[in-house]
Amino acid sequence: MTAPQPVRWHRPLLWFAAAMGVLTLASLVGIFVDDRLVVGSPTWLKPFKFAVSMGVYAVTLAWLLRATRRGRRTGWWAGTVVAVAATAEMVLIVLQGVRGRPSHFNNSTPFDETVWSLMGNLVMVLWTASLVVAIVVAFQRGGDPVLKSAARLGFALSLAGMLVAFLMTQPTAEQDAALDRGETVGMIGAHSVGVADGGPAMPVTGWSTTGGDLRVAHFVGIHALQALPLLALLLAAAARRRPSSVLGEQRVARGLVRAAALGYGGLIALLTWQALRGQPLLDPDGRTLLAAGVLAVTVLCAAGIALRGRGRTPIMEKAPAIVGA
Repeated sequence: MTAPQPVRWHRPLLWFAAAMGVLTLASLVGIFVDDRLVVGSPTWLKPFKFAVSMGVYAVTLAWLLRATRRGRRTGWWAGTVVAVAATAEMVLIVLQGVRGRPSHFNNSTPFDETVWSLMGNLVMVLWTASLVVAIVVAFQRGGDPVLKSAARLGFALSLAGMLVAFLMTQPTAEQDAALDRGETVGMIGAHSVGVADGGPAMPVTGWSTTGGDLRVAHFVGIHALQALPLLALLLAAAARRRPSSVLGEQRVARGLVRAAALGYGGLIALLTWQALRGQPLLDPDGRTLLAAGVLAVTVLCAAGIALRGRGRTPIMEKAPAIVGA
């Protein structure tokens, strides 16, 4: 009988996450002591937001890879590529922050254009490596099926959320018109739709309050990888407290996770659609509200169907691990 492999967290991803923790604190200090603005926001706000988001993402990947058996080496190398690509991406973001220059969409000088091009290529590497990690995690045997389902669905939605960023790289109508006239355009692409970047924005997030903002769907999508596994863990905790409750049944818990994934995917699509119509997140029109209502009813119906599926395997029949340990 083969001895089980030890549970090991992915060290390069943890090192990167630790570095992001340090950068988060440094950027927070920079926000208060450096009064420079870049596209209407404090120059250190972008490094701060990216450090928090990327740090959380890295810890999640390290957690998911910690006890893989099948494809262990492939998963380790893919996680290492994520850590290296993310480190290079953050170095470029911080470099532009130190210079007081926009890191995204910046084609003002040959140097800025090179930095932006490198960042775009690194994002593709990071996305591809994350896809490999997702495949490795998806094909593991054993472990808690509810948590595994949440991880698979979370990965799929997270990768889709990353792809929303590519909509931002397209020239705006004004930029297209300037390019057609043969003019030099310093910025090609934008976060906002219908208004220029750098206008009135929400605190902390920097999302536009006067036009659409594709960063909303991008952010929500990426963090599906934390939201859905967290839901699975909460269901497992509820099952431990009351094993006889409906939430203690595996079929019900998986159905609720799938209902949440359905709603989460619909929310990403809704936020993307809202942004592309140039509509601020906090000022939805009637069509957006109607779509949100339909989505909410659909999710509630899916959850209701899941709660009716009683009488199957208890959720706590297996140990609550993402893969067998």
